[in-house]
Amino acid sequence: MITGGMNATMSDDVARLIAQLEEQERRLTFGRFDHADAWSLGCLLVELATGRGLPVAIDIRRGRQQMFHAALAGSVADNDEWIARKVRVVERYGASSFLVGRRLAAKGQELDAGMGVDPAEYAAHGGAFPVRVPDVGVVGVVTVSGLPQADDHALVIEAVEAWLARGR
Repeated sequence: MITGGMNATMSDDVARLIAQLEEQERRLTFGRFDHADAWSLGCLLVELATGRGLPVAIDIRRGRQQMFHAALAGSVADNDEWIARKVRVVERYGASSFLVGRRLAAKGQELDAGMGVDPAEYAAHGGAFPVRVPDVGVVGVVTVSGLPQADDHALVIEAVEAWLARGR
C-alpha cells in the first residue's frame, strides 16, 4: 500500500510537470520571429548564462536556418550534437523536447526505433523549445545544451519569458 501511494505521488508529480510544460507552450508564443528577434533573444540567453558561469551552447533556428549560435566557456562540441538531436524532436513533434520526453516517460516509453526514429538522431531531453507564432505554428526552435535537462529547459523558459515581457 505504501508503494502504491508513492507511485500515485510520482504519477501526480509527473502529471503536474506535464501540465506545467503544456501551459508554458500555450502561454509563450511569439507575435513574429525574425533575424533581429533571434539575435536579441540569443544575446539575452548568453547574458543569463555567462552571468551564472554556465557551460552551455545556445542555438536559435527559424526553419532550417541557424540564426544564432554561441558556445560558452566550458561547453564542448558534443553540446552541438545534443542541440541537433533536441531540435529534431521539436521539429517532428511540434512540442518542446522536455515535454515530449516527459510524456513518453509517463507512459514508460522512450523515443526509439519503435516510434520510427533513430535515437542517435533524436533526443527527447529538455532544452529545445518551439518558437510558435499563433495562426502560423512552430517556425523555429530555441535550444540550450550543457546542463541537466530540466535546467536546460528552465534557462530557455526564463529567457523567453523575459524577452516576451519586453514587448517583443
